[in-house]
Amino acid sequence: MTKLTSILKQVFQTAVGLAVLATAPGAAWGQPTNWTDWREEYAYTLGLQAYLYSFPWLNMAQYRWQLVTQKPPVAGLWPYAPLNQFSHATTLADASNQYGGSPNTDTLYSTAWIDLSKEPVILSVPKMDRYYTFEFSSMDSDNFGYVGMRATGGEGGNYAIVGPHWHGVLPAGVTSGVKPNELRSRTPYAFITGRTLVYGTNDLPNVYQKQAQYKLTPLSYWGTTNVPPVSTNVWQPFDRTTNALAQWMTINKALTENPPNVPSQQSLVNWFADIGVGPGQDVTQMDQSTQTGLALAAQDAYALMTNVLHSGGNFKKTNGWIYPLPSYGRAGQYDDFLTRATFQSLAGIVANDPVEAVYLNTNTDGDGHLLSGTNCYTMRFATGGLPDVGAFWSLTMYDATHNLVANTLKRYKLGTYPTNALTADVDGITLYLQSTSPGADKESNWLPTPTGSFNLILRCYLPGADIVNQTWAPPAVTRVQSPILLSLQIQGVNTNANLTWTAPPGLRFQAQYTTEFPPGGTISWMTASGEVTSADGNYSVGVDGAAQLKFYRVVKLP
Repeated sequence: MTKLTSILKQVFQTAVGLAVLATAPGAAWGQPTNWTDWREEYAYTLGLQAYLYSFPWLNMAQYRWQLVTQKPPVAGLWPYAPLNQFSHATTLADASNQYGGSPNTDTLYSTAWIDLSKEPVILSVPKMDRYYTFEFSSMDSDNFGYVGMRATGGEGGNYAIVGPHWHGVLPAGVTSGVKPNELRSRTPYAFITGRTLVYGTNDLPNVYQKQAQYKLTPLSYWGTTNVPPVSTNVWQPFDRTTNALAQWMTINKALTENPPNVPSQQSLVNWFADIGVGPGQDVTQMDQSTQTGLALAAQDAYALMTNVLHSGGNFKKTNGWIYPLPSYGRAGQYDDFLTRATFQSLAGIVANDPVEAVYLNTNTDGDGHLLSGTNCYTMRFATGGLPDVGAFWSLTMYDATHNLVANTLKRYKLGTYPTNALTADVDGITLYLQSTSPGADKESNWLPTPTGSFNLILRCYLPGADIVNQTWAPPAVTRVQSPILLSLQIQGVNTNANLTWTAPPGLRFQAQYTTEFPPGGTISWMTASGEVTSADGNYSVGVDGAAQLKFYRVVKLP
């Protein structure tokens, strides 16, 4: 998701006993060649599906424990707050933050875990003069509602987030919305991800004032001066280093505490109970063959998820840019459990609904070549061709470790803000992506790259229909072709001329000649050879050198 994802990922990976990048694409799984016990095989095959389905509960249980109970040694290192309280970010990410996770530099985050098991929790928001949003997600990592500029407007208000089984009367001036936009979590515990737009570092004090007015109040304390007791009462996930079934034990405890509560999925949940997985289940009471199959299934399902993550999945790609799947944010509610487990939960904890924000990403140019700071690139937006957004857009640069890139301008993004910072010409706007300055007259549109590989994220907040529907094609990242200076040598042998030169390997050339240079006229070049290429960068071709004097040149083919 952000810095939150990256900092906590190491903690989670230790807990599950596997690193996200531990399994390379195409790595072999642990499935035995021949099964000898049908119970073990059945537990393994069904366990793979059960793990993909239930992974968000495992992931969220770990993050909840970390964010609610583990106070960081340095304030702000990771989000931390008791239940029903906000943890507010106070600084924008910069290149000194080397946590990975592709942090954004557009908003400050306000996150909270809330307990809805006994009563609703009321979110109070002041009148807002800028883009903001609060995203609400259940323990399955799927969203169930929003408060924000798009969903509820900028006038502020008091919004009750209710649990799955609460039905009561709310106080005057408090609303939980109306179906289908009711703020009702499917599970008793829920996660809030708040984002508040920051116009720049000088604007931070204004955002702090807004954050100070974001309040969470349990219903029974509403309208009183009583202060709710501080609670960090959440259980710690089981330790895999001491038990091979620890992941399944955590999953079962999380599912028991937070049942899926999706009627259309209940038959699937019931099926998983065959192998001791689900609400009220206990894998430690299953036979040894089932336990063995489940332990292997957890290992291999996680390996499968990392392989899918590396491969990029089945996302739409246009001009080298990758769109997220339309189900992103609520993938499980569309029965897309692989996307939910892999891209939504593992890669980001939670994800915005496309109607709220769409993040496009690329690590290749328009021709499919990996982006590298050894090259120079441009992105060309025609007049009227900037992203269609109701809030803002930003193009952010990341290095190979998904960190922001240090540069003399301390510039990490281009986009809507700062206002009027980009320079347009008569036909549009050209962005320059390179490691060195494109020149003083172009620096306003320069996004510095590292010297090595890099990737880009194009964030579109409150995207228009063409972005939500994925019909808009962002401009390709186009490599600027630098002229190749050739040292051409010509050697005459009898009636032939041997032409030799050096250039980067794998290029395509053609030798041409002319017999005259007419004063002030057009030179007529004739083809002297077919295509010439070289795997090692040493190029050569023999051409007819007989008859009259000839002048040769070598032309690089596209």
